[in-house]
Amino acid sequence: MSTAESMQQRAEEFRSRYQALVEQISRVIVGHRQVIDGVLTCLFVGGHCLLEGVPGLGKTLLVRTLARVLDLEFSRIQFTPDLMPADILGTNIIAETPEGRREFRFHRGPIFTQICLADEINRATPKTQSAMLETMQEGSVTVAGKRYELKRPFFVLATQNPIEQEGTYPLPEAQLDRFFFKLIVGYSSREELATILQRTTQNVQVEPARVMDGQEILQWQQFVREVVLAPHVEDYIVRLVLATHPGGSYAPPVTNQYLRWGASPRGAQALALAGKVQALLGGRYNVSFEDVRRVWLPAMRHRVLLNFEAQAEGVQTDEVLTQILDQVPEKAEEQAA
Repeated sequence: MSTAESMQQRAEEFRSRYQALVEQISRVIVGHRQVIDGVLTCLFVGGHCLLEGVPGLGKTLLVRTLARVLDLEFSRIQFTPDLMPADILGTNIIAETPEGRREFRFHRGPIFTQICLADEINRATPKTQSAMLETMQEGSVTVAGKRYELKRPFFVLATQNPIEQEGTYPLPEAQLDRFFFKLIVGYSSREELATILQRTTQNVQVEPARVMDGQEILQWQQFVREVVLAPHVEDYIVRLVLATHPGGSYAPPVTNQYLRWGASPRGAQALALAGKVQALLGGRYNVSFEDVRRVWLPAMRHRVLLNFEAQAEGVQTDEVLTQILDQVPEKAEEQAA
């Protein structure tokens, strides 16, 4: 079997396994297909996901359902204003040995899992939120100078209410940048709401089946990275990210007018990896311009900061990013001209 035939066969298997996950999740979650696709994209690239929406839209239920269809360790952390970093990471405690001596032993916190639901993460103080920075970036925890590795795959799914609600704290920029996607969970349609009522107000229990284990997820994460990213598409990604930097040579007028800070290199990495997943789902083994455009908003909306003028005029981040996407040409020659 040639390399091309082998890639095609594996790509078809990936799409089949991906669809199996979607089918089981959809047995519990009604609608929100874009959100489900975004969460699964994060899973298959090894990234973390932030879900934002008002209470009651099914954000927590989606995460719990994902944990049920994956054969992975799962824990939930309910973030509250009095939550401390040690409540997440763990702490050293004094324990007595069989010989009667006392020694310090590390008591692991709930972050030592594979799928971590950080529920209402913006209800904790920035100090507590920052406790997850090393965990999300490096997959490890350092307590009292000792480093502890987390089991892989490791996946943080955080939910948050809109920042303007009472009793919430804005997430630190360094933590936001560590989320691969920020997904907006909207309201259900008339038909979807009717289906939700039928499923939840009758004596019917739906139990999704387990579809995938950790070893298979790691294999698919490696396979996604093998998808070809052509130089001209890579350059398009680079120019898109540079277009978010105010005062830069690639910044369009809307960036200089409304943005205070642009995306970091993690933004480019997110566009490239998410584009590879889109290519596989589209039956291709190389990333197209359209693949990048599809993942632009969820990959970038939490990586740029609006300036005072944008806030005063009520301009939304997605509006600015959409204009940037429209103004950056696919071919570099057009921009140079």
